[in-house]
Amino acid sequence: MVIDLHTHSRFSDGSATPTEVIDLAVEAGCTAIALTDHDGLAGLTEAENRAAATGIAFVRGCEVSASFQPGSLHLLCYFVPAEGPLSKKLADLRADRERRNEQLLQLLNDLRIEITREEVEVEAGSDVIGRPHFAAVLIRHGVVDSIEEAFQRFLAKGAPAYVEREHVEPVEILELAARSGALTSIAHPMTLGLAPAELDRLLDDYAGSGLTGLESYYSSYDADLQKDLVAIARHHDLVPTGGSDFHGTFKPGLQIGIGRGELCVPDEVLDELRSRRAS
Repeated sequence: MVIDLHTHSRFSDGSATPTEVIDLAVEAGCTAIALTDHDGLAGLTEAENRAAATGIAFVRGCEVSASFQPGSLHLLCYFVPAEGPLSKKLADLRADRERRNEQLLQLLNDLRIEITREEVEVEAGSDVIGRPHFAAVLIRHGVVDSIEEAFQRFLAKGAPAYVEREHVEPVEILELAARSGALTSIAHPMTLGLAPAELDRLLDDYAGSGLTGLESYYSSYDADLQKDLVAIARHHDLVPTGGSDFHGTFKPGLQIGIGRGELCVPDEVLDELRSRRAS
């Protein structure tokens, strides 16, 4: 009995439709699934309707990128309502994403890589565009051979077509989520780049600002690391959440529910999140 609380569709930087995400979760034997697209809620209604039709439990979610040093900090938000303080902030972040996409396109054109907005929208399947969609178009144009090469040469931080995102403090997202009735969990915490003592201090601070969970079960983490992260979460009275971080063809080798083959997020995690929300 497993669940997956970290997946992406083509409404951010995944290749699958929300319906396909739900169908894949059902095929994998998941009892529950969360769709957690970046900085937006556009795919949730489609996913929620498909989940209702198939009988799988569904959690409305999103993943928000916040400013952080030395690494990166992403907050998974669960039980996100369609309206409220968090959804208003997400609309602002989507507008900023549009600004960055236009600048990214111009930077690529300045590098004499002649691609168009229309091409990228076709790749995305909508007007919700992410960097992997640019990467896929670069592959089709023969500029690069893989998604990884596209990011390394053009799209990653420090590369010539990278555009800095809007500065968002983690505490702001924690507070907006709490005011909206949503719960939050730090995604893939090893990307924070913190030593154990620094992580302890951070979790103490954020727990006081409304943080509920720490993603402890994750596709890229071995069994020992997952066990350690569960212990850290429990030490700070946080729920050890988990998921595959499925992106479809944009992250090859990751499957919903099982990650790279050995992921197993206990369904009790969702029970605990629901209990925390109720209290």
